[in-house]
Amino acid sequence: MEQNSENKVQSKASEERQVQQVLARYTRAADQLNGKVASDLFVPDGKVEVYYGRGESRELLFVLSGQAEIENAMSNLMKPHPDRGWSHHTTHDYIIEVNGDHATIDAQFIRFDSVGEIRPENGWPEGTLGLMGKVTPTESGYYQPTLQKINGEWKIVTLVILHDLTFAIPGK
Repeated sequence: MEQNSENKVQSKASEERQVQQVLARYTRAADQLNGKVASDLFVPDGKVEVYYGRGESRELLFVLSGQAEIENAMSNLMKPHPDRGWSHHTTHDYIIEVNGDHATIDAQFIRFDSVGEIRPENGWPEGTLGLMGKVTPTESGYYQPTLQKINGEWKIVTLVILHDLTFAIPGK
C-alpha cells in the first residue's frame, strides 16, 4: 500500500515536470525567434493572448490564433536580435496544477537582452579582462498557459502573457 502511494506522488511530480518543460521549451524558442518550434508546442487551434497589466484593469493588446499565426508572429514579426545580441527569457516561481489531462501554470518571467562588445581594431586595452558587453532586463510579467495532454503529450491550448511594461504596437 505504501509503495502505491509513493508511485502516485512520483507520477504527479513527473506530470508537473512534463508540464513545466513545455513552458521551458516555449521560452527557448522565443529566445531563438523560432516560431516553428514554439507553434508546435500548441494544439492546432491554440492561441496566445497578450495583455498589459493584471487583474480587472488588464488591457488586451492582441491575440494570435492557430499554429500558423503563432509561428509567423514569432519568426517574422518580432524584432530581430542585434549583432552579437541574444535574449534570455527566465521563468520562475511556478505554480502548476495538474488535473487529469488538463493543467495550468502561473509563472513569473523576466527577459534579459545581452549584447557583446565589439573587439577594438587594435585589441582590448591593457588590463582588460573578462566578459565585455551589457545585460539589460527588457520585459517582465507572467506566463499563464493552460495545457491539455493529447496522445500522451502536453500541448498548450491557450497562453496568456501578462506584461508589466507598456507595449508599443505600430498603428495603435
